[in-house]
Parts: sequence; structure tokens; C-alpha cells
Amino acid sequence: MASGVSVSDDVIRVFNDMKVRKSSTQEEIKKRKKAVLFCLSDDKRQIIVETSRQILVGDIGETVEDPYGAFVKLLPLNDCRYALYDATYETRESKKEDLVFVFWAPDSAPLKSKMIYASSKDAIKKKFTGIKHEWQVNGLEDIKDHYTLAEKLGGNIVVTLEGKPM
Repeated sequence: MASGVSVSDDVIRVFNDMKVRKSSTQEEIKKRKKAVLFCLSDDKRQIIVETSRQILVGDIGETVEDPYGAFVKLLPLNDCRYALYDATYETRESKKEDLVFVFWAPDSAPLKSKMIYASSKDAIKKKFTGIKHEWQVNGLEDIKDHYTLAEKLGGNIVVTLEGKPM
């Protein structure tokens, strides 16, 4: 079931910026987004960037020690969101960076919110071409531990996540 919700150009721009990683100077790298949340506009007709809900690469080490933990804290306990998280991890063979698309639909969210976010998910997913990892999460228990993200990224082949050994 499609909801008729559209995706704002800003959402597409943020996704493309996170996907391309064309940053060259140290200042540009610091402005890159590590994590960002997307929500429905007040009139429920468009998916927009939730500007106050993001983590920049430049924040890591300065104001954010644990980027994944900080990302989890951005998620509202009683409402749905879409999110992109730029996971940095290592396998036995190589270092990797992958975008993870998260559909956050906590059990405590209102039913109407869960329904409109679920029916609008395809609209945003179609704009996010090339995403390898998609994750639907229904509560903090499912997402708060680094190991659950490592499992999504490849399970026991992941040896470090965000610089932390698994």
C-alpha cells in the first residue's frame, strides 16, 4: 500500500552526499554526516530531513565518543523515523564503510504513525539506490548493542565496528 508521501529534495541530497564521500579537505570531511534521521513533515505529505537529528563526522572524538551509541540516542522513544547510518567496520579481509537504512518503528509509537511510516517506506527506499543493508527495528532492545549492528553487516566476519573490537 502506497501512502502518496513524497521525498524532499533535501533527503535525496543528504543521501547522495553520504553515498559519494567526495570530501577532500579536512573541513569537508568534518561536515560529512555519520548519521541522520528523516521524518514526515507536519502535514504528513513529505519525508524531510530532521535537521536537529544528525551526527557529523567532525563531532566524533570531539563531542561524540561512541558514534553508534549517539545515533541510537537520537531515535525518539515514542515515534517512528527513517535513518541512515554510515557504519565503519573491518572484516578479516578489509576495511569497509556501508550505509545502513534503518526503519525505526518502536512498539510504543502510535498505531497511526506506524501505519503511515510503514506505507511510506517504499517511497524513500526507491530514492536510496545501492543500499546494501536495511534494518527494521521495533525497540531499543533490538538496536542498542553494537553486536546487533555487526550482525546486520555480516555477522561473525565483522572484527571491529567503529574502531571497537567485536
